[in-house]
Amino acid sequence: MLKLLRNEKLPLHLMLVPSLILLAIYAYWPMVGSVMAFQRFIPTKGIFHSPWVGWDNFTYLLDLPDTKRVVINTLVIASMKIVVGLIVPIFVALLLNEVRKNFFKRTFQTLVYLPHFLSWVILGGILIDLLSPSTGLVNSFLGVFGVDPIFFLGDNQWFKFVIVSSDVWKEFGFNTIVYLAALTAINPSLYEAAEMDGASRLRQTWHITLPGMLPIVILMATLSIGNILNAGFDQIFNLYSAPVYESGDIIDTLVYRLGILQAQYGLATAVGLFKSIVSMILISSSYYMAYRFANYRIF
Repeated sequence: MLKLLRNEKLPLHLMLVPSLILLAIYAYWPMVGSVMAFQRFIPTKGIFHSPWVGWDNFTYLLDLPDTKRVVINTLVIASMKIVVGLIVPIFVALLLNEVRKNFFKRTFQTLVYLPHFLSWVILGGILIDLLSPSTGLVNSFLGVFGVDPIFFLGDNQWFKFVIVSSDVWKEFGFNTIVYLAALTAINPSLYEAAEMDGASRLRQTWHITLPGMLPIVILMATLSIGNILNAGFDQIFNLYSAPVYESGDIIDTLVYRLGILQAQYGLATAVGLFKSIVSMILISSSYYMAYRFANYRIF
């Protein structure tokens, strides 16, 4: 016991206790409610006395006509966000890395980083005003060139692109800072040696900068794969409407309608449980692939 109390790392471990307690209360204890996926849940009876229905909720879910469309929408939107959300910050970080004036560099970083702190409730209202077909600034600008008004948030052909582009606009500033931090770890002597060998800036970027960024790129891509079924509930909930259910309805919005609006708690829990299991498999596989093909270890 005395040896344990004298352990120099004990205070550090004790500092983790409050966080572990909060994690257990808000992350693990609610998982008990997953049993509702196998019940015909009745709120007045609770999860311990509601009748069991086995796999009926999952069977009914697979028979729903909207299930296939919702899953496809989720995969398409999430995949587009992952791909574009990786490419744009890397490109911007490379451009900022070439800026020599610190004032302009830091000013631009601050400006592109600000949207990250705004909620989708605020940004959703801004986008609705900007993209309005009657009074929106975007359509007013397009009207100058004779383009007919476009209902961006009510047209299935445009809605996915609005969702992806607005998400990238909100988050690329944060991810850019992550990649800029990775660039600071590259040894400057590598660039000096490349200049002495006559390498151009493009060659230096291709052979030094990009390989130096590769570990953090792999990490960000790995973490993103685990969110392949998270297409962004907050964003889509604040921007979508019934006319764009065909292109914008995702798993999370389906769960909201089934569980909150229609009070089908067991069915909504079945959808959420299915999503969680698939996400766990994907993120576990992505960690393995990062280690297998890039020799990158999370720990």
